[in-house]
Amino acid sequence: MVRCGQMIGYRVKSLREERKMSISELSTKSGVAKSYISSLERNLQTNPTILVLEKIARILCIKVDALLYDQVDMDDEWMDILQDLMRAGISKEEIREFIQVKKCSSV
Repeated sequence: MVRCGQMIGYRVKSLREERKMSISELSTKSGVAKSYISSLERNLQTNPTILVLEKIARILCIKVDALLYDQVDMDDEWMDILQDLMRAGISKEEIREFIQVKKCSSV
């Protein structure tokens, strides 16, 4: 069984790697100790404080909720929109860049 804290560590690691950021870089920018982030990602630390999550989320340009909760399933309308984007020739990378810009501007 996967505990909630373990999912947080997995999400932090996935989001950090998605942004091509090292643990050291995330540590420096967030002010959270490198050893703590490493422990969190390896599920040795499974009960981070909200303050720590806020610091990490701010640097990853996401809301804390994204670290705490599973993503919701997409409904048919979202699937239609994605298919329209693909038919229009918009790449996954272009969509990811757009999302990143929107996330950073709303945090």
